[in-house]
Amino acid sequence: YLVRSGKAEGIVACATQFKTATNMTDQAAALRCLVHSEAADAVAAREEALADFYTQWRHEALVVDQWFAIQATSSAEGALDRVRALLQHADFDIRNPNKVRSLIGAFCGQNHVRFHAAEGAGYTFLADRVLELDKLNPQIASRLLTPLTRFAKFDEGRKSLMQAELARIKACAELSRDVFEVVEKSTL
Repeated sequence: YLVRSGKAEGIVACATQFKTATNMTDQAAALRCLVHSEAADAVAAREEALADFYTQWRHEALVVDQWFAIQATSSAEGALDRVRALLQHADFDIRNPNKVRSLIGAFCGQNHVRFHAAEGAGYTFLADRVLELDKLNPQIASRLLTPLTRFAKFDEGRKSLMQAELARIKACAELSRDVFEVVEKSTL
């Protein structure tokens, strides 16, 4: 709550918590608060904490997955751009299902604010990743589709953008059976 207030003392307290944490769980919780803050005072603390956390835990694959997910679920402006940049990170591998779920899956399935942005960039991002993954791992690609298949729960603008991305995926000539079945079932 202190960080969400946007006041400098809350940001400082959180950054201090991050630096003095004696375990990864407390450190990750402080990092999450900094990453999710939209306060201008949090920018420097956030970037420093992200770099420090990665440096400290880069040899622990599951912790690096958390590091990806923390960033992917941030509702701050530019979250999708950050996710796109993280696709190029040395520790991200599109062939690794855990990495895919922690970055792409976390953004599309848990970041409701930025994934469902009115212009539909999140939907296009997901459709592009599904088409890319379909050639590598059709099962993961089909599971990632779930957020797009829930179009009926949204306003007409978002609904039509989601349906357009599903149609674009369905029109792909070399679509796997796994992905085709999910798309076909959702568009009936």
